[in-house]
Amino acid sequence: MPITTCVFDAYGTLFDVSAAARQAADEPGFEALRQKWPDLANHWRLKQLQYTWLRAVADAHGDFWNVTQDGLDWALEATGLDGDPSLRQRLLDLYWELQAYPEVPEMLSALKTGGLQTAILSNGSPAMLDGAVQSAGLGDVLDDVLSVESVGVFKPHARVYDLVQQRFGCARDEVLFVSSNGWDAAGASGYGFTTAWVNRAGEPMDRLPWKPAHVPSDLTPIPQLAGL
Repeated sequence: MPITTCVFDAYGTLFDVSAAARQAADEPGFEALRQKWPDLANHWRLKQLQYTWLRAVADAHGDFWNVTQDGLDWALEATGLDGDPSLRQRLLDLYWELQAYPEVPEMLSALKTGGLQTAILSNGSPAMLDGAVQSAGLGDVLDDVLSVESVGVFKPHARVYDLVQQRFGCARDEVLFVSSNGWDAAGASGYGFTTAWVNRAGEPMDRLPWKPAHVPSDLTPIPQLAGL
């Protein structure tokens, strides 16, 4: 079946999750962050993801914003930066306004011009996702923004991927699912989507039962992979 619908993970895929720490490190008053921001950003993202997995398997779902704050608090302590409440608040404020990767607007516009349906499917809460989409100016090139909050479990649970068919009425093999998370792309592959793992860092393939169909290094090839 031809691809009719392109669905994207949000954080790390369309939006640069390192941007909050990187930007704060350049601001006056946060000099202690300047040498540590890459470690803080990496710890923050890893703990954020780990906490979603643990909550999913323990049937202890929570709002992704709370999970994000928990991950940040762990990262701040791990890097010795947990003594500055103003830094914590600034990092959280910046997370609501994450920058989109440079190729994102043109890529999404090409998909829409080509007649494809486009959406976000994310662990993020609706309010978080709305803030990011509006900040990046992507509202006009997305048909919908789907959050796991409507099913009460985080990825890679099948109920999350079910949301795409429920919203767009498409078959699984009509969907190109794009994520920067190897485990997310693998889970979506097992579900039956055609998948692209955006491997910006050149990481090894995750050792999971399923593998993505495509492994681009950024989002530029997505329209071509969708058949345009």
